[in-house]
Amino acid sequence: MSVPDYPHVRLLAPRLPQHPSVFRRALQADAPLAPGTVADVVDAQGRFLARGFWNGHARIGLRVLTRDAGEVIDAAWIAARIDAAVALRQQLGLDVRDGAVRLVHAEGDALPGLVVDRYVDLLVIEYFAAGMWKLRGAIEKALQASHPGAALYHFAEAHVQKQESFDCRAPAPPPPRCVREHGLTYCVQPGIRHKTGFFIDQRDNRARLGAWARGRVLDLCCNSGGFALNAARAGCAEVTGVDLDPDVLKLARANAEGNGLGIEFVAADLFPFLEQALAQGRRWDTVVLDPAKLTRDPARLEQALRTYVAMNALAMRVLTPGGMLLSCSCTGLVDEPAFLEALRRAAALAGRALQVLHIGGAGADHPWRVDAQEGRYLKAVFTRVA
Repeated sequence: MSVPDYPHVRLLAPRLPQHPSVFRRALQADAPLAPGTVADVVDAQGRFLARGFWNGHARIGLRVLTRDAGEVIDAAWIAARIDAAVALRQQLGLDVRDGAVRLVHAEGDALPGLVVDRYVDLLVIEYFAAGMWKLRGAIEKALQASHPGAALYHFAEAHVQKQESFDCRAPAPPPPRCVREHGLTYCVQPGIRHKTGFFIDQRDNRARLGAWARGRVLDLCCNSGGFALNAARAGCAEVTGVDLDPDVLKLARANAEGNGLGIEFVAADLFPFLEQALAQGRRWDTVVLDPAKLTRDPARLEQALRTYVAMNALAMRVLTPGGMLLSCSCTGLVDEPAFLEALRRAAALAGRALQVLHIGGAGADHPWRVDAQEGRYLKAVFTRVA
């Protein structure tokens, strides 16, 4: 197959980074191009460097798709990469009939701007790039070929559509699905503003928490109750889940009832909840702290780190001596060393000693590239607090 004559974008920097995302300020288009246009990056002499999605309106000017000049970005290319991603999950034994699995993890599967999660017979597609949105027909066809009979639901966050300049109008949310994980059943409802409907990335950490939790358990930012359910199923004496969103608490209560587990769920912001608990002398033996992403803006990184320090210090103060804190961060801009430093500062502020037991992350269905380490966004630090 002959290679189309793709439009050119010139690299202004001395060399093309290995990272699959190239900032707009390092590039210059030869002519105006619509967001999401497939373009070739060339050097000052016009020599080919890479091919990817161009977006002159976004901070990320180019999302590299290939560094092979012979590769054509078309439906066959999309199908081959989706097939490779699905085959990996099947090889790992993660693409199970009644479970939840991430089938495509953006840059980790060489498909930047695309995430696909499977919930039994439902495939939820999340778009992060105008270029992937333009290829949605090929994407859906490839997914239907890999999972015949599956229903499809797509969406893109409002801030992504604004940054990337595309209009993705999500259909009405599909009916809930019930998925099985570690012997527990969860009701999953895509379209309620929390990722694709479930925190699949915490699968391994939920199992570890269930094995290690003891005594009275507090699950902060509990969402649909994943950690709380594992603790209650393990026989912990008293389990409380706290979240600010009443919609996800409805799911959490339904999940607890469906599994025959007695869990108290409270609608509250974690800061006033913990401050009131301290004033009342309430303490827990195990605390889980799993807040939503704190920032996407590098300019607000320091503020995010200060927030992590403050919330973790409060969480440590309500722990009994020798209790366990599982502290999580899904903020991709915060790497593991920075998060551990925030925990160190929180321990100093709380006057507690922190012993790290294990550091986990997302499961194997969330692969990440060594040259794009923000794909390793999830940090789950299991600690003993003396």
